[in-house]
Formats: sequence, structure tokens, C-alpha cells
Amino acid sequence: MGLLARHIPAFPASVLGPFATEAPWALTAAAEEIVRRLLDRLGADFAVAESVAVHRTARVEPGAMLKGPLVVGPRCFVGHGATLRGGAWLEEACTIGPGSELKASFLFAGTALAHFNFVGESVLGRGVNLEAGAVIANHRNEWPGATVAFRHDGALIETGCTKFGALVGDGARLGANAVVAPGAILAPGTVVPRLGLVDRGVAPDLR
Repeated sequence: MGLLARHIPAFPASVLGPFATEAPWALTAAAEEIVRRLLDRLGADFAVAESVAVHRTARVEPGAMLKGPLVVGPRCFVGHGATLRGGAWLEEACTIGPGSELKASFLFAGTALAHFNFVGESVLGRGVNLEAGAVIANHRNEWPGATVAFRHDGALIETGCTKFGALVGDGARLGANAVVAPGAILAPGTVVPRLGLVDRGVAPDLR
């Protein structure tokens, strides 16, 4: 079983099922292309304009910035001042709170970015919650030009991507102002405390 299915058991049965054996960073690197494909498979309950699809039961507040390709699923909420871009997919009953930004990411049912969050190049499972200010970073500013590499279960993972945030398993919780540094895999039910830091990155050899 691949990483995606182990951390998000609903993944293989979802519309993303054909990508279940892909590495999470391969999924996010191709986010725009994948979401464009999903746009072609939506039913009549979605309003589609300029590669942005919003389900009729979703609520988008004035002042939100929606940039295609994008799918906002049933009963989702997007708050004032939120920005969704770079190829994003919200399955169902997701929340992107006021002032939050979501880029090139996939969110499964019931996941919430409360407010003033950033999540980039990431895959979040069902029922994940980010308290105010929590961030899943996607780029290592301190290592210009380096690809994202990190350790997981004692193994070195080299993504080959300059941008990758995290794979976050079902039910994980990130406390207020917590930071997940680029390159992380969080097991289902993980709790990151308020002001906590998860950094499993491996510095490149810059000699």
C-alpha cells in the first residue's frame, strides 16, 4: 500500500484514486493538470467559470480569491480574504477560513484551515484541523535552489521537487502558530502543539 492510502484510507475510493500509488510530491507537482482533469468529470451541481468549480451547496464569502484550476466541493466554506490557487481540490465540508491561503493542494472531507493559515503543495486527509496561524511551508528559503529532502521512518526521501509541504494523515491537529517545515509526513492523529515545529528536512551538500 502506498503512502497516500496508508495515511488517507479513503484515497483509493475517491476521485483521486487513479493516483493512489503516486508519491505525494508527484501529486502536488502535477496539481494544476490533475485538477483540470477533475473539472471535466463534475456533475450539474457545480457552477464552473474560468476553470473554477463551486458546488451549489458551498459558500464563498465576498472578498475570497479563487484562481483556477480549482474544485470547491459540497458544503465547503471559503472565508473572506482567503486565496486558493495553483491547482486546488476540496472534497467535501472543508473550511478555508478568512485570510488563509491554499496552493497546489488536495484536501479531503471535513478538513479545516481555521484562519490566517498557509498550506502549499500538500495533501491533507479527512478531518485535519489547523488552528489560527498554523503553516505548512512548501519551500526552503535557507537553501536556495535545493530540492526538498527529508527523513521519514529512518529513511532519506529525496522528492526531486523544489516545493513540497506535507502529507498529513486523517485526523491530525496543528495548534495555533505551529509550523510544518517543507518535507514532512504526519501520521493519522498526529498532534502538533501550539507554537510547535516539525522539521525533518535534510540540508543539501552545498560545497
